Amino acid sequence: MRTMSGIVKFLRRNIVAYMFLTPWLLGFFVLTFYPMIYSLGLSFTDYDFTKPDSTQWIGLGNYLKMFGSVFGQSEFTASTGEVMRVDPYYIKSLTVTFAYVFVSVPLKLIVALAMAMLMNQKLRGVQFYRAVYYIPTLLGGSVAIAVLWRKLFEKDGLVNDLLGALGFTDLPGWITNPKYALWTLILLTVWQFGSSMIIFLAGLKQIPQEYYEAASVDGANKVRQFFAITIPLLSPVILFNLIMQMIYAFQSFTQAYIIGGGSGGVLNSTLFYTLHLYIQGWTYHELGYASAMAWVLLLIIGALTAIVFRSSKRWVSYGVGE
Repeated sequence: MRTMSGIVKFLRRNIVAYMFLTPWLLGFFVLTFYPMIYSLGLSFTDYDFTKPDSTQWIGLGNYLKMFGSVFGQSEFTASTGEVMRVDPYYIKSLTVTFAYVFVSVPLKLIVALAMAMLMNQKLRGVQFYRAVYYIPTLLGGSVAIAVLWRKLFEKDGLVNDLLGALGFTDLPGWITNPKYALWTLILLTVWQFGSSMIIFLAGLKQIPQEYYEAASVDGANKVRQFFAITIPLLSPVILFNLIMQMIYAFQSFTQAYIIGGGSGGVLNSTLFYTLHLYIQGWTYHELGYASAMAWVLLLIIGALTAIVFRSSKRWVSYGVGE
């Protein structure tokens, strides 16, 4: 009874706070939590939204469909006795996505940090340049920019026109060439460095100038100051940007869908994981399989995030008790 009365008193004291939280809680449970749990259930079924009455429970069938090719299988028997084919493009989508993430994220952070250090200088019109460099972040994920990017890197696009004017010949169509198609998407992502730049800039503003002055007196040059002062004191911001950009990169979809023509490009060179998930769910109507893919993606992102956090103990300095 004491416990119940304590809970009632607690709720009465915080009733106003819970009233303000109610819209958010409703949105979370209705629009996020419930769909997640529902999709988890769908991931164990053979579900076609055009034929909901034919839904069958197949256990781990969708997950075997994903990873069966790793074990050299081309088909397997589900728990229902139905013979299912292994997805031949799943591993390809994983490979393309990991290559995209592990190349684009470090490059993007390097460019963002370099531009942040430049924008941290006392230059004329620096506020204008900060705004200009942030604009690609606002526009980069749009369909219009993806279409424009595709036009720029086509065989008869502006990029080849400029390179041709400089004397280069026999230039490929960068988008349609499987060797370079993914690199055009990486370049588009790196171009959207504005948000990371702003966060790095805020971190640079928090570093006391006295540290650099003392280092100069001791004879440390700019390079030494960068690695001995800037990077250690900026490491918490680097960690934040790394986590956020990694999650964002794994979820990239619009660029691959538009630039790759909605099918993963030539030889599936731009078949991102999210694009493959979309094709399976909305083109082939296999929402059960698409749900399983979504949960695997969630586990991949969670595992990599945990690894980064775990490793951060070795390279992130918070300046407390150290």
